[in-house]
Amino acid sequence: MGYGAGKITGRTGDGGIDGIIDEDKLGLDVIHIQAKRWQIGNNVGRRELQSFVGALAGQSGRKGVFITTSSFTREALEYNPSNVKIAKIDGKKLADLMITYNLGVSTKVLYELKKIDTDYFEE
Repeated sequence: MGYGAGKITGRTGDGGIDGIIDEDKLGLDVIHIQAKRWQIGNNVGRRELQSFVGALAGQSGRKGVFITTSSFTREALEYNPSNVKIAKIDGKKLADLMITYNLGVSTKVLYELKKIDTDYFEE
């Protein structure tokens, strides 16, 4: 996606930050990541996003990405703090991004689509 280097920080006691990526290849700014591998139906709520915003403040972070394999509640989707930018990526969007950027997927079958070449039939 054009970002720079990244590192996984998610461990017990990680302070709510699972990873950090450089926003660009020069590393002029960073983006903090929180990831939740939750079952469908176990949706991320506003409280989890607020905890993430607090973790960002502890890192002097201004930008974050919150990723979940499930979905977000309506309250979580409506939560947009003024002091930080948070991108919210649910399971469907995550799958779309993985396919678009060939991350964690492989091609199984390719199809060739043909059309009639009308120039061939002209006299």
